[in-house]
Amino acid sequence: MIKLENISKAFNGEQILSDIGITYEQGKTNLIIGASGSGKSVLTKCTVGLIQPDTGKVFYDDREFTALDSKSRQEIRTEIGMLFQGNALFDSLTIEQNVMFPLQMHTDMKSDEILERVNFCLERVQLTGVNHKYPAEISGGMQKRVALARAISMKPKYLFCDEPNSGLDPQTSIVIDQLISEITKEYNMTTIIVTHDMNSVMEIGDKVIFIHKGRKWWEGNSDSILSTTNKELSDFVFASSVMKRLVDKK
Repeated sequence: MIKLENISKAFNGEQILSDIGITYEQGKTNLIIGASGSGKSVLTKCTVGLIQPDTGKVFYDDREFTALDSKSRQEIRTEIGMLFQGNALFDSLTIEQNVMFPLQMHTDMKSDEILERVNFCLERVQLTGVNHKYPAEISGGMQKRVALARAISMKPKYLFCDEPNSGLDPQTSIVIDQLISEITKEYNMTTIIVTHDMNSVMEIGDKVIFIHKGRKWWEGNSDSILSTTNKELSDFVFASSVMKRLVDKK
């Protein structure tokens, strides 16, 4: 579980976040949605400590992250997996070496143990036989799965995903969504996903938080979105022609 209490942040006098409180639930996919510029990225950066909020507290389970020193924060960061929008793979390293990287940097595991873990993670994201290929030699969807394998390599308690379906075709996006959802439940992780993909929201939105003009405007699950009376959320959701078709089918 990750809990945010009264998080506010301003830059140069402009209020970006205002008094946000959220509890991200363990074993569930917690999706953050909202228009560009609504404050989603700043909120996430405050959550992982890249930005210090002006007011408020962040808790990782019972640990007050915002009150910790750098060393103590680093200990928590080793429990966090990150899936970046652009994958952030090292082009000069093989797939195997990319997944190995955090294990080599942050653990005392022996070489054979690291390789065993790498192979397990690649198999878990449905990738075998690509160990010695380079990122440029595989598809965008496969690169995303490699990035996910690396994100879970250290058995994180918390997983942050930034626009995981960005640049992917609809079929590949479904595969990525399903993998994230399955892995979340399988390892009982607290997963936070920042996304604009309403298909993802409807398919794997165990908990959905809508950020509007720097405030938490609504929260619920994927089912309750379709019947919302919240005007701003409704306008955001139904701006998608895909969502209109989903409603028609229901």
